Amino acid sequence: MIEILNPTELARAKETGALVADILQTLKSRSAVGTNLLDIDGWAESMIIEAGAQSCYVDYAPSFGRGPFGHYICTAVNDAVLHGMPHDYTLADGDLLTLDLAVVLGGVAADAAISFVVGETRPPESVAMIAATERALSAGIAAAGPGARIGDISHAIGSVLGAAGYPINTQFGGHGIGSTMHQDPHVSNTGRPGRGYRLRPGLLLALEPWVMADTDELVTDADGWTLRSVTGCRTAHSEHTIAITDSGAEILTTPTRAWV
Repeated sequence: MIEILNPTELARAKETGALVADILQTLKSRSAVGTNLLDIDGWAESMIIEAGAQSCYVDYAPSFGRGPFGHYICTAVNDAVLHGMPHDYTLADGDLLTLDLAVVLGGVAADAAISFVVGETRPPESVAMIAATERALSAGIAAAGPGARIGDISHAIGSVLGAAGYPINTQFGGHGIGSTMHQDPHVSNTGRPGRGYRLRPGLLLALEPWVMADTDELVTDADGWTLRSVTGCRTAHSEHTIAITDSGAEILTTPTRAWV
């Protein structure tokens, strides 16, 4: 299903996106050496409930996971990259942490993810990989606009990731979003320009470049959800929800204030 939102729904989407962004930045500010992933999940739960929103994850049970997920946020550390299930793990200096959050507020969903290094140690390869996903995300957003096609976005993302030397997995990528979290169209992180669904004003897309340092193969944890690099290498993931407008693309998951 592909949804095209009306102006009222788009206004709600902006509120949802700002909430997701602010929660992620709050959680980033609290994530330090010694923080437990289960504490992060608990903080996310409290903020979602306080805002009057609903989690997209708690009852989520798709075919690719062993559902329901049962938690409020995805927490992926180091070699984990997608669908990281919070568990009893304490963050260490230099850990690469990805937080991925999706909620519904006012009947409209928004989805975003951030990757960052915890503590004082900054492994150069981790910093470079995070930066590559952020550049790829910016390129994908720049390629989106009315009349463009999904393949234009995929090509822009894949060109950046490929130029940075990272293998690209095509099993999981971006997606349409609206009244529910995962909708058509699928947005691969690599592709051919000029192909696929033509973008229309009112369409929401969650774009999410993610990479693993030296492989494009995934392995699933015993929890049935957490996806890791098959080689144990580090990973990174950046995501925004955008709205296609008459003049281009608007990022909805932007924080409402500046964060350090």
